[in-house]
Amino acid sequence: MSLETKTNLNEATVTKLQKLIRANIDAYDGFRESAEEISDIALATLFRQVASERSALATELQNYVEWNGAEAEDDGSVAASVHRAWINVRSKINGGDPYVILIEAERGEDHIKHAYEDVLKETAGSAMNDVLTAQYAIVKAGHDKIRDLRDSYKNR
Repeated sequence: MSLETKTNLNEATVTKLQKLIRANIDAYDGFRESAEEISDIALATLFRQVASERSALATELQNYVEWNGAEAEDDGSVAASVHRAWINVRSKINGGDPYVILIEAERGEDHIKHAYEDVLKETAGSAMNDVLTAQYAIVKAGHDKIRDLRDSYKNR
């Protein structure tokens, strides 16, 4: 077995990267669509910023996958599409209430945060560990910000 490098990743690592690419695309789509639905300008701006971050993370991982001779994921999951539809329905029923949208956004952030935690455990020692750890820090900061905003809107 040869030593894994970023341009010679083993198949299991590439598969894990594909999982994170889908999770980032899902997050991008969710935040972008939520930014369009919400009337709170500050939250819409934040959602666009987080969407941009998730897009950049997906692109970085796609590059590594492609450098390893595989075709990178370029679409999100069906489950996330259903979740976005649910956010849209809840938003309309609740008159675009930012708190309701933040509840769903935080639920999505829980998903991506846990996906990174799982992949970091499963690929411990991988050549991608430094990249994944740096990306996880960005995801965790975004998660915590959305969670804190959700909690602050709860009491409004």
